[in-house]
Amino acid sequence: MSNVNMNRWQISRRQMLRGVGVSLALPMLDCMVTPSFGGNQPVATKPKRSVFLYIPNGVNTLTWQIEKAGSEFEFSKPMQSLERHRADVTPISGLHHPMVLGKHHNCDKVWLTGANVPSNGGAFRNTVSADQLIAEVQGQSTRFASLELAIEGHSLAWSRDGIQIPAEQNTRNIFNMLFGVERESKSEISRRLSRRGSILDVVADDAQRVNKKLGRDDRSKLDEYLTAVRQVEVRTERAEAWLSIPKPKIDPADEARLTRKLDMSRVKEYYRLFNELMVMALRTDSTRVITCMVCSESNGGAIPDIGISQARHGLSHHNGDPEQLRRLTETDTFLVEQFSDLLDRLKSQQEEGRSLLDTTQVLWGSGMAYGHSHGNANLPTILAGGRALGYKHGQHVDFNLPKLGQYNVADANSHYRVCSRPVDDNARLSNLLLTMVQRADVESSQFQDSLGSVSKVLV
Repeated sequence: MSNVNMNRWQISRRQMLRGVGVSLALPMLDCMVTPSFGGNQPVATKPKRSVFLYIPNGVNTLTWQIEKAGSEFEFSKPMQSLERHRADVTPISGLHHPMVLGKHHNCDKVWLTGANVPSNGGAFRNTVSADQLIAEVQGQSTRFASLELAIEGHSLAWSRDGIQIPAEQNTRNIFNMLFGVERESKSEISRRLSRRGSILDVVADDAQRVNKKLGRDDRSKLDEYLTAVRQVEVRTERAEAWLSIPKPKIDPADEARLTRKLDMSRVKEYYRLFNELMVMALRTDSTRVITCMVCSESNGGAIPDIGISQARHGLSHHNGDPEQLRRLTETDTFLVEQFSDLLDRLKSQQEEGRSLLDTTQVLWGSGMAYGHSHGNANLPTILAGGRALGYKHGQHVDFNLPKLGQYNVADANSHYRVCSRPVDDNARLSNLLLTMVQRADVESSQFQDSLGSVSKVLV
């Protein structure tokens, strides 16, 4: 936007709600996205928690695929650490996002949205992610409606207006946000928040006038800017509402462990520190919704702990090389082991006679199946936990076998075709996402291109 200083545009609440210019989508109303308070206390509800974990670039599908459906299945080599959690996990085969098939760029960005991706991988306007729909309902009772994390990479969460919600990568920042003592007094924080609110409340006649003179692309940029301002406004209001409620106090030993300085030279410890922080955030009911990108699709995922220095993206483009495939399987195995560790931690925490895992639905997976040729059908997907939300586990749910008959993993080209084009067009990841939002009390009969909930995973 030439000759326009975006940082000087000030938007009022009234204008934000009615929209500024023809391209602005109506934002969420306050009653739908901010906590409801009575007597300065949040609404008390029974927790229904959700965690979404993303791995990049798919897996080695030749060693990943479970070949038998139902409860008598055997975990494949990379998933064997899940054997101890058999009664609490459901591997799922055959899911895909119809509008993303053949469009490998931005798979990570639409994993939780299913939005239509441009074929050229260019910029696009996303749609709301499943986690944010859940946060609108479950987040009314917690300090943070949702927690966006990334060990490496970026956020998986997208607002109602299709704007990416930033993710936090620094573990100390995460701890301080959840449990840290504020350096400022309550009155100082209140004044600071009030100043921020007053800036956002200034009437933006100039912005409205300028908007009419802009071209389509610049109007779209202004639309994104106004939406981002609205998100800041909502979070400011939320932070102010929680000022009088102290943060949870944790044991000094926990604090010492959770604030230790680690980096990616000790990947296993670093991943498990994130696991601890996520469990602590759920256990203290600081949030009920967490998204976490495990590593970046472009240049992350090296695991020096097990002697693998290559980024996961490079490993996924293996060209059939046996050594590269072996290393890819090793990284798949490592990532599932960290997932198993998270499930261990959730199981170990008890709440009202049941484990934290029982009230937490966990989705682990990728937006790609076969990285070498960017096949994005038959997505690696594991659903875990949530027994108190109505799930049943201990089975391999397979949407391929009823039509495929059997897998032919020994013929790599044959199996890669299964991972490039869906065997069952109706086996959509959006069906599972719809199931998850419904289990979290979101009143919805549709999510993106869903055809209905996945009854096979429900009691």
